Amino acid sequence: MGRIMAIDYGQKRTGIAVTDELRLFATGLTTVPSASVIAFLQKYFDEQTVDVIVVGLPRQLDNTPSDAQRFTEPFVRKLQKHFPNVVVERFDERFTSRMAQDAILQAGLKKKARQNKQLVDTVSATLILQSYMHMLAFQNKHSLS
Repeated sequence: MGRIMAIDYGQKRTGIAVTDELRLFATGLTTVPSASVIAFLQKYFDEQTVDVIVVGLPRQLDNTPSDAQRFTEPFVRKLQKHFPNVVVERFDERFTSRMAQDAILQAGLKKKARQNKQLVDTVSATLILQSYMHMLAFQNKHSLS
């Protein structure tokens, strides 16, 4: 069974998180410049098996598309083109950046570390992945009932 990867795509930076091979744990992997994310993923996929990529879908509070979605959709299409054997799914990412900042604050990191946007992007991707995994577990639990 391959890993699940989550991506928090931004115009400048892209946060990436992955599961372990058993899909039990979500772990922040890194943040890369968005211009080089496809090359990074190609190299990563050469070393690791990934079955699913979950891309954070930026939405407004009223569930309408946000301005950032106009950048995310072309990126999703690029992923589908470059990695046709990997399932690409979109997943609601509302509040993940705020939740990431809160998690970093609660971790007791110093102010300089808390302001590290790369760390926020990686933690955001991890939160997207954890939420996606919880959704899968919920669906599996209720499909068995």
